[in-house]
Amino acid sequence: MMKLRILTCVLCAAALLVAAGESFAQNSTDMKDAKSDAYAKDVESVDSIIAALYDSISGGAGVERDWDRFNNLFVEDARLIPVQKNPQTGILRAVTLTPKGYVERSGKFLVENGFFEKEIARKTIKFGNIVHLFSTYEGRNKESDEKPFLRGINSIQLLNDGKRWWVVTVYWQAESPDNPLPKEFLP
Repeated sequence: MMKLRILTCVLCAAALLVAAGESFAQNSTDMKDAKSDAYAKDVESVDSIIAALYDSISGGAGVERDWDRFNNLFVEDARLIPVQKNPQTGILRAVTLTPKGYVERSGKFLVENGFFEKEIARKTIKFGNIVHLFSTYEGRNKESDEKPFLRGINSIQLLNDGKRWWVVTVYWQAESPDNPLPKEFLP
């Protein structure tokens, strides 16, 4: 009787592993659709995916963004997380968005006002197929603006699945008078 229970447990565990493997295969970072091929160069390296991330949200007023390109950079369950301060309480909070949620929340503003975000410095840590980087950025409404109206740090996590790079998370906080950018994160 005990052998039958053990065999049943082993078979159940094997079935769960097979099901998990099938689920992984369906939800893995395999190419999302045929459009992905059009953006293959964007995901060849850490440098190319970071450049594509900044480039895909940047553009002049009235210029539509290529949101297919933007969405192609992210794993299926990616998160974009801005840190925001409650003006009444001064308490900071993380606002969690999907890439689609980011587009819905910010896309219209970016097109109406123009927005150019540029990386000015980077600190990178890599282990195996994962990379974490702090990317210091500047934001301008026009590329020709002398001074940025916005600076901050993007904390970005990347994954290489063996075929390409993916953005897993972008977590950012803008610089403020009470929270200036540290020297070690500037060029």
